Formats: sequence, C-alpha cells, structure tokens
Amino acid sequence: MTVEVSAQQVKQLRDATGAGFQDCRKALLENDGDLAKATDYLRKKGIATAAKKSDRAANDGIIQGYMHHNGRLAVIVEVNSETDFVARNEKFKQFAKELALHIANLAPKYVKREEVPQAAIDKEREIQRAKTLNEGKKEAVVDKIVDGRMDKWYEEIVLLEQAWLHDDSKKVRDVLTELIAEIKENIVIRRFARFAIGEDAGEETPQS
Repeated sequence: MTVEVSAQQVKQLRDATGAGFQDCRKALLENDGDLAKATDYLRKKGIATAAKKSDRAANDGIIQGYMHHNGRLAVIVEVNSETDFVARNEKFKQFAKELALHIANLAPKYVKREEVPQAAIDKEREIQRAKTLNEGKKEAVVDKIVDGRMDKWYEEIVLLEQAWLHDDSKKVRDVLTELIAEIKENIVIRRFARFAIGEDAGEETPQS
C-alpha cells in the first residue's frame, strides 16, 4: 500500500532539515511518513548537511575544461567552493573533471530547473498535454500524466536532474550532495558552456 504524504508533513521536514521539497517527499515516502526516520534518512545521505550549507557563500573554486580528442567538442564548467583549500582538494577536482565529461556526453542546457525559461516550460507542457489527449487518456488523469512527462523532460535538459554519467543509479545532484557532506563546505555548479562543431549556435547557451 502506497503511503500518502501531505504537504504539511513535507513542510515540517523541510523546516527541520532545510532540504528541498522533492528530497523531503522522497524521504517521507521511503519511511512510511515517519518524520524522525525521514530526518535520519536525509542526514545519512548527507542531504540535510548539504541543505544547511547551501546558503553559505561559495566564491572560490575552479574552472574545468574538457576537449574531445578530435577537437570537435569542448566544455568549460565553473564549480565553486567556499575556500581555496577545498578548491585544491583532489576529490573536488576529480568531481569537476568528471562533471565536464558528463556535460560533454549528455549535453544539458541548464544547471537547475529554476533556470528553464517559463516560455519553454509552457510550450513543452502544451505539447505533452496535446500528445496525452491524442492518446485517448481521460481528462481526469491528463495533468498527472503530463506532470510525469515534464519531469522526464527536465531530466533530459537540466544538469542536476540528469543521471550521473559515471554511475546512472545516481543523479548529478546526488553526487554533488555526497561531496558536500564529505568535504563539509558548500559546493555550487555555477555555470557551464558546451561547444560542438556543427551544432546550431543558438542551442549552445552558456548557463549561469
């Protein structure tokens, strides 16, 4: 039997841990709606730690590049840390290198969901709604189906929501959260640019 999680429960957990809506909802679902267990779940995964550090300024870091062997594809990504000490940390630098390779292969367009233009969201939702109605789905369930398809769309274009190239059991945001919990500093993927020969320049918009 699927446990129902209320918005009030999610809010309580967010207030207690500082974690995001989706992380809190997932934690409650995984723990049968038990607030204490969900809090422990978030702490064990480092999500609560990462959330508490998310407001701290991250003005140091590195700019990492990647160039494909044939010179036809390149990526530049800026990853910020709070201190120069962490910017020199080998795990931090390894993450930046793996992230640049990830961007080269999966070609995201935005760092986070909030950066996606509303016009693009409205257009995609309209397309998915029309597609769903054309499939003969009942009006009562159309919006729920469209929401699920929109989530899939975000997973294709938003860096933090993509499956991690180096371990597709995790999303990029999960790997970032684990790194923050381990290093104990706020780490931010600030922006990136991906350039590929032959691709429409209009599609290659630097992210910030």
